[in-house]
Amino acid sequence: MLSILIPVYDYNAFPLAEELVKQCNLCGIIFEILCQDDASNSQKNILNQEINSFSNGSFFINETNLGRGKNINSLAQKAKYDWLLILDCDTFPSENNFIQNYISAISNSEEKIVFGGIIYENKKPEKEKLLRWIYGSKRETSALLSSNLWIKKEVFLKFPFDESITKYGYEDLLFFSVLKKNHFEISRIENPTFHLNLETSEVFLDKTKTALENLVVLYNSGKISSEESKIIKAFELLEKLKLIGFATSVFKNKNIQIEINLLSEKPSLFLFDIYKLGFFSCKVLK
Repeated sequence: MLSILIPVYDYNAFPLAEELVKQCNLCGIIFEILCQDDASNSQKNILNQEINSFSNGSFFINETNLGRGKNINSLAQKAKYDWLLILDCDTFPSENNFIQNYISAISNSEEKIVFGGIIYENKKPEKEKLLRWIYGSKRETSALLSSNLWIKKEVFLKFPFDESITKYGYEDLLFFSVLKKNHFEISRIENPTFHLNLETSEVFLDKTKTALENLVVLYNSGKISSEESKIIKAFELLEKLKLIGFATSVFKNKNIQIEINLLSEKPSLFLFDIYKLGFFSCKVLK
């Protein structure tokens, strides 16, 4: 019935796999858990090898880094069953009936894609990780993500992740954009996972820049438009108003001050939005 796919990178995924095995067994379903580290060369893979101790669990290690999307595509090719559940390795079910909730959601409907949502712990983290926590709590909890996604395998294999994206960022946006353009509806239910692994604000800011560089490539290639991205929509509005030159000039003069705020104990999401728009605009006009 169910193949659970967990892309891994430098993370101990065994506790997540163990919880999923327990929940699937309680539901009495046929299942497998496939985890695959993306060539991280991490010592944590010693712990991940324990996933092979489950009769229906497998842990693989890529010889070369594929990127998250291609790694998930690879796992989907290995999957034996009709339904896929994609979970990021640093997530964890918020409820002990997590698997049952998904089964109930699809048992009486024709849904082929169901998103369960993501949440963050209420406890405030150390100051070095505040940007990631605030952004996740305020923005990602309402976003559409593939980090907790139940999908029919035949649909995923027909419309997999774009393998041209090998670095962090915006693979989800393109993935869901393609599904919507092919007239698939994504149903959302309240069945969230916690996102546990918070990067430092500095690491998250660097990853954001990498993601925005991906967005520039997707925009220039026509794969993503203003219909899917608020950043692109704002950029095109500034262009239409002939303000883009002024906006990028201001960003170049103020980006260091904005970064200081984003790495502080009181990061502003408004300034983060301005920063992303400015960074994107400069890269597009480069």
